[in-house]
Amino acid sequence: MMATSSAAALYDLSSPDYRERVYAGVLGKIIGVYLGRPFEGWTHEKILAELGEVDRYVHKRFAMPLVVTDDDIAGTFTFPRALEDNGFDPNLTPGQIGDGWLNYLIDRRTVLWWGGMGVSTEHTAFLRLQDGIRAPESGSIARNGTTVSEQIGAQIFIDGWAMLFPGDPEKAADWARRAGSVSHDGEAIYGAQVIAAMEAQAFVERDMNALLDTALGVIPADSTIARLIHDVRGWHAANDDWYATRAKIQQRYNYELFPGNCHMVPNHALIIMALLHGNGDFRRSQMIVNTGGWDTDCNAGNVGAILGIRDGLAAFADIPDLRDPVADRLYLSTAEGGRGISDAVREAYRLVNAARALAGQEAVVPKDGARFHFSLPGSTQGFTAGYTDTVIANADGRLAITLGGPETTVTTPTFAPEETAVFRARGYRLFASPTLHPGQTVTAGIVAPATNAGPVSAGIVIRAYDETDTLQEHAGPAVTLAAGGEETLTWTVPALPNQPIQQVGIRITGETGDTVALDWLTWSGTPDTTFRKGNGAGIRSTEAPGVRWKEAWIDGVDAWDDWLKPEFHIVQNRGIGLIAQGSEEWTDYTISTTASIPLATSAGVAARIGGMRRYYALVLAHGGKAQLVKCVNERTVLAEIDVPWEVDVSYDFTLTVDGNHLRGTVAGVTLEATDEDRPLRGGAAGLVVEVGALEAGEITVRPNA
Repeated sequence: MMATSSAAALYDLSSPDYRERVYAGVLGKIIGVYLGRPFEGWTHEKILAELGEVDRYVHKRFAMPLVVTDDDIAGTFTFPRALEDNGFDPNLTPGQIGDGWLNYLIDRRTVLWWGGMGVSTEHTAFLRLQDGIRAPESGSIARNGTTVSEQIGAQIFIDGWAMLFPGDPEKAADWARRAGSVSHDGEAIYGAQVIAAMEAQAFVERDMNALLDTALGVIPADSTIARLIHDVRGWHAANDDWYATRAKIQQRYNYELFPGNCHMVPNHALIIMALLHGNGDFRRSQMIVNTGGWDTDCNAGNVGAILGIRDGLAAFADIPDLRDPVADRLYLSTAEGGRGISDAVREAYRLVNAARALAGQEAVVPKDGARFHFSLPGSTQGFTAGYTDTVIANADGRLAITLGGPETTVTTPTFAPEETAVFRARGYRLFASPTLHPGQTVTAGIVAPATNAGPVSAGIVIRAYDETDTLQEHAGPAVTLAAGGEETLTWTVPALPNQPIQQVGIRITGETGDTVALDWLTWSGTPDTTFRKGNGAGIRSTEAPGVRWKEAWIDGVDAWDDWLKPEFHIVQNRGIGLIAQGSEEWTDYTISTTASIPLATSAGVAARIGGMRRYYALVLAHGGKAQLVKCVNERTVLAEIDVPWEVDVSYDFTLTVDGNHLRGTVAGVTLEATDEDRPLRGGAAGLVVEVGALEAGEITVRPNA
């Protein structure tokens, strides 16, 4: 094994270079995935015959949106959350990362390809974890066999971990082993270690052959992956025609020789081929790896991440047709719905601050923690214009909006777009809660340049789905800015019909050519809202015009019968299920509902939900108990009182979370508890049921008195 690079000790985690390279790595990953996703699984020959050399987006040909849900993206930026959940422990174990899988995945719904035991490697590992088999045994060859254990997944999920260790390829390879072994083993681990080591070293080294030498130093010299790399390097050195190299890969490392649905080895060969024959050029490398076929989105994502880290944002300087349409947007479809609508800037800072926490450093928080701050060069964080003549660009860390007419509106997503049905058809359903709710206060800093012809008017605007799932615009008060003026806009989102907010932004009026710079935009405060059915009438959903109200909830139960008369009627056949709406920014609040329990081991309301196995709850439990419980992987009873509750009788549930103090009232009793053991700080609100059913009326979430 190679010695840890001395560059690692010298690399400055506080430098703008680190932040920008991580951001470029995230951008490279998602651009590669979006390029390769529409024709994933196609052969090289079919791609050439139907698409030619793919160096541009082809999603429109397949009637697909550009920005899609995908396992490569969701897994890459979700699984490292286990580090944060365990206090940034430098000794984080595969078992703890496996706990994160159980928390953030919803069985047969989010992140993974759910192909079944012995077919999908990740699904097989998830089933092992559910059965109590801890990682790394959950992904081991001894447990699952060589073919299942050596498929591609360990490689496609590794980029987020690697970016935590700039200049330290040995440490990156170690963490690749920890994370990869939850689901994989053998050559799959070695392939993941190669990608991780190259990405870590790419922060301090640009030469591709030097990066490959570094990567070879962290895996066994007699492994198939090492032999593969030597072969591809030799073929490249002998002939710079990538088609010739692709033909040799087909002969020696094809799918027939490496069985399973999507083996690591053939796809790893295409990644090495693209990195060498691409000569460091992002577009050419993407063309080669995508035209090469097989698991195109996975391979293109890894290639994009490596080149993004290596070259920083310069990797995209000459390819605005690949970077600009993405506008930083990405989706993380997991059980933690408040992170579902995200962007490359947010995920980059999450990784940067995880690396800093591992090093004992304080988090970097641009512009006082604003959600949208545009501090990374070229970033737009999902903002797009409602009028085609409007020009949006990042100018010196602000979003410069130049009017193409007398008025424009620029917004960014806060919830699922209208193409959600397409995502569902593709197999990776988007699970996401709205990130903005009534009762929260939106603020924005805006600047009018001195070069404007005259005053401009600006105000905050939101767009929310109505009861027919049509977007309706709601605007706050506007302010007038003279040329050279600055203002802070403030607006508390009013009560709305029970439909989710899908966009937030600003509306500007002025003269054509005037510019307003959005310096930052954010929101704060606890929601003040009531959740009910879309039409609030308790009629069958087939008679209700809209469905967005339900899609706003993270659905982690076996059945949700929205046609029955209670507002919420949920069922869990085995174990514990929940539904949730909200985000980690929800900290101190009160959730209330009236509910009855037809039959259940326990059921009630939950707060600070951060996945399937992280929450507080107030429940009525079998045996005549009222309980305050905490779940972090396993449930702990914080307080308990005997209460003679009955099935099919309605009870008022109220749970208040305030700092580390919990207070619950149900069935005429009050329970209180203080959680001193790493209390949960924030999260969504919802309902929880264990082996049975729960019928609840409307749910309110209010700020604490």
